[in-house]
Amino acid sequence: MIKAGIIGGAGYTAGELIRLLINHPDVEIVFVNSSSNAGNKIVNVHEGLYGETDLTFTGNLPLEEIDILFFCTAHGDTKKFLESHIVPKDLKIIDLSQDYRIASPSHEFVYGLPELNRRAICKAKYVANPGCFATCIQLALLPLAKHLMLNNEIHVHAITGSTGAGVKPSVSSHFSWRNDNMSIYKPFEHQHLVEIRQSFGQLQNSFGAAINFIPVRGDFTRGIFATAYLDLKIELDEIRKLYDDYYDDHSFTFVIDENPDLKQVVNTNKCLLHLEHIGNKLLVVSVIDNLLKGASGQAVHNMNLMFNLEETVGLHLKPSAF
Repeated sequence: MIKAGIIGGAGYTAGELIRLLINHPDVEIVFVNSSSNAGNKIVNVHEGLYGETDLTFTGNLPLEEIDILFFCTAHGDTKKFLESHIVPKDLKIIDLSQDYRIASPSHEFVYGLPELNRRAICKAKYVANPGCFATCIQLALLPLAKHLMLNNEIHVHAITGSTGAGVKPSVSSHFSWRNDNMSIYKPFEHQHLVEIRQSFGQLQNSFGAAINFIPVRGDFTRGIFATAYLDLKIELDEIRKLYDDYYDDHSFTFVIDENPDLKQVVNTNKCLLHLEHIGNKLLVVSVIDNLLKGASGQAVHNMNLMFNLEETVGLHLKPSAF
């Protein structure tokens, strides 16, 4: 059994991660660390887990008892932790924050997008889980980057659910403000653009096109609905073949004929892509669950690869019927 620990156990992504790991046939959760909830039962915070676990939060960190450590911490906290603690030599780490997503000689983290770096993830000791917007947008366009086709301005409009803002209340996450409401934030300068550009450049060295990204707060709980378009004169049948070939051996990303909707992916680790060619413009629709494919589901996928397990184990999740 893989013995796992979690730091930062009270948030939405941690709740989803705990749910996945307690139902994973090859994993045992040794501890879930939360300094603010130490001593409390996990089900008192993550109430959807009633009947599934008797674990309690702990303030302790028995790192020597685990094989893998997940960080579900605020941005900046993972880096602070690793700079101030000595971790066991053989301990594997998956960081769900943004601290190590950008490649640097100063760290050994591999960028954990399986559809881009699966081979490297299989050999990695440390993995940086991608951002949710970054996952959704990259999956929409990676096949074009592989074939050196990202040569024009890219326009992206993406709507995210309220869970993307995290569990800590803020003015823009309270129900009375978010319900029946929409707003944009960080237009053209969202922090995920840096990792998106890094990945496109990994496949297409010449990539330098502008990414005009408009993030939108939606009035729903979970999911990301993204549309990306750019000028591309190639026929749709040829583009579709590039996408089918790219994702043919990947277990969670599917190119479909119909326009997708969020309910097809919420509560799953899937990404659904749909292509349309109108005039000289290619439109790509991409939908994911921000808490699963955009966070905890992808983290478990990465763990499976790191431990040489079948990559879908523990992730056969189904969307709600309604």
